[in-house]
Amino acid sequence: MTDLLHPRLALFGHEAAPPSLPVVDHYCGVEARMRKSLALQAELGPVFDITLDAEDGAPVGGEAEHALLIAELATSSANRFGRVGARVHPFGHAVFEADVDTLIARAGARLAYLMIPKPDSFDDVDRAAAAIDAACDRHGAPKLPLQVLIETHGALREVFRIAAHPRIESLSFGLMDFVSAHGGAIPKTAMELPGQFEHPLVVRAKLEIAAAAHAFGKTPSHCVVTEFRDGGRLAAAARRAAREFGYTRMWSIHPDQIRPIVDAFAPAADEIEEAAELLLAAQAAQWAPISFHDRLHDRASYRYFWTVLERAERTGRPLPEEARSAFFQPAIG
Repeated sequence: MTDLLHPRLALFGHEAAPPSLPVVDHYCGVEARMRKSLALQAELGPVFDITLDAEDGAPVGGEAEHALLIAELATSSANRFGRVGARVHPFGHAVFEADVDTLIARAGARLAYLMIPKPDSFDDVDRAAAAIDAACDRHGAPKLPLQVLIETHGALREVFRIAAHPRIESLSFGLMDFVSAHGGAIPKTAMELPGQFEHPLVVRAKLEIAAAAHAFGKTPSHCVVTEFRDGGRLAAAARRAAREFGYTRMWSIHPDQIRPIVDAFAPAADEIEEAAELLLAAQAAQWAPISFHDRLHDRASYRYFWTVLERAERTGRPLPEEARSAFFQPAIG
């Protein structure tokens, strides 16, 4: 009997499957909140990443000490799942190189990624990546995945080139800095709800970033929602980001935002059931076209339903046991 091929091997051919990052990127820069976030991740599991902020989280004049604190937390037993990254200062900032050197020298083997903020161009991203890679080589650390914040006019102009960079795994939209960069031409309501989904220049930026990320198999990460105490509005915004704007990941800036975002990005139970049933039938047919519920399906639609199961896994949703056994135990790739 022919062995059954796993979806990642059968459906993507010569293409690399896109990276499967957790659906939440939780930012924190104050020590108490960083420690609280690590405790919450231990409780909920790796359904969200933690980005420890060496940029805006660092007090002026205390940048070196703050980078040391981040390295200490990243290498501590509190980092149970290895899904902790760090945001450094922008390339060209006086402490960029010090941030990078401290974090890689002391925590390079335990960091999941580094976030590069405020590039003005593709060249900024390329130079920052080269500097980070040189530090990894210097300290004998593995090459860290890199993420980029698109929040300037220049970065948005070159977003497709940035997305194509081989060292970049994810693009995030920096809403607040993007609006501020327009010098008052975009009103402050565009930093709020519902304005951030309505102002044409902000909508254009969101769509360009998502399109560029998907074009090159990178993860698009949606911007913050500042109304962190309004769970209903946050959940609605997360659903719009996922279903209308094509984002597969979203920022959180308060622990109370994490669960609503995970829920909004998770597939519904009936979607999971349909995807599992269809993919098991397709696997049994050696991934040839099949008729399923009176519709014809082939590898093009199989790839879509595989993303449903992967999102279910990443968001901690229960999977039918047969599908879990076939596709996720043991993990492939």
